Amino acid sequence: MTPQPGSAGDVLTLISAGSATTRSDLARLTGLARSTISQRVDALIERGLVEETESGESTGGRPPRQLRLHTEEHAFAGVDLGATHCRVALMDISGNLLAECEDSLLIGEGPEKVLAHVDQRLDRLLGEAGRPRSALRAIGIGVPGPVEFATGRPNNPPIMPGWNDYPIPEYFEGVSVLVDNDVNVMALGEHRHSFPGAGHLLFVKVGTGIGCGIMAEGKLHRGAQGSAGDIGHIRVSGHEDAGCRCGNSACLEAVAGGAAIARRLSELGLPAESGADVVALVQAGNTQALRLVREAGRLVGEVLAGLVNFFNPEVIVIGGALSRVHEHLLAGIRETVYRRSLPLATHHLSITPSRTGINAAALGAGILAIEHYLSPDNINRIVNA
Repeated sequence: MTPQPGSAGDVLTLISAGSATTRSDLARLTGLARSTISQRVDALIERGLVEETESGESTGGRPPRQLRLHTEEHAFAGVDLGATHCRVALMDISGNLLAECEDSLLIGEGPEKVLAHVDQRLDRLLGEAGRPRSALRAIGIGVPGPVEFATGRPNNPPIMPGWNDYPIPEYFEGVSVLVDNDVNVMALGEHRHSFPGAGHLLFVKVGTGIGCGIMAEGKLHRGAQGSAGDIGHIRVSGHEDAGCRCGNSACLEAVAGGAAIARRLSELGLPAESGADVVALVQAGNTQALRLVREAGRLVGEVLAGLVNFFNPEVIVIGGALSRVHEHLLAGIRETVYRRSLPLATHHLSITPSRTGINAAALGAGILAIEHYLSPDNINRIVNA
């Protein structure tokens, strides 16, 4: 095995991943002298990042002391902001859920009001978990629109009026804040919780709109300007009369998104204004809704077939509001993907509904915050401060 780098941040990475649970493990994996390992570990313990306990099994002598993340003095928040909801998850440094809440909240009310609500909920959840505000190390936020990840500023989000170029991280003082598109954090949450061994994964959110989060070699792929995965605006042939909110026509979400299906059902005289209404009709056994959802699945599958040939993922996860009727949606998606994609690309491909469900975005946003905080560069800054 090639020795791993040996900074304090790299040492913590090995401990947090479970690759090393003792000082001997660290010396073996890094190739560093035991005295150097002791310096690194002692610095991490001093900063409250790691704790050491005598819980190992003895091999004939003194039981080895076990290293693990120190979970009691740190907290991280994952925030899922949707068009009509706010979900907040409070987690410890290992990613364990401490407390959570969900409220109805219109994102169109603007950043000041929405972020003030988030701030209040953070205080409440920290109180429930018995942790002071000073324990909050980082916040991850997923928003329903494109984001410039480096600055955390939304970039002309169509369903977030008043948010364009708003400096979200600057609203929260004294804590690191990372902001990303909601489907990106959904992909991260799904990957870390349900498919950690998958190197290449696509998370497809099928709700009012349609988007895709991309995990490549286990890492989020955002593209040059952060707009990778915006498959909702890929053109679908044969639907030139379907106008899209982006100004073009025949976009995938304009013909297969929840709002588009609801509109078609309304034209047929059925009570449907949103994707949730579509789901209710399908669950009630309405044949028209069933037909349109399966047809939408085929259209989504047309676009995904091209992505499968191009990207060759191991797993495609379907989430979002319409995934609640996944047996019908996935039937249409699978039908088209397996018919239109190359056999080599689909031989081991799994197309499955989300396992994290409605918690995907909040969990993923929390993981985004934790992984940022535990990154070797950040840990080295903390240790060297």
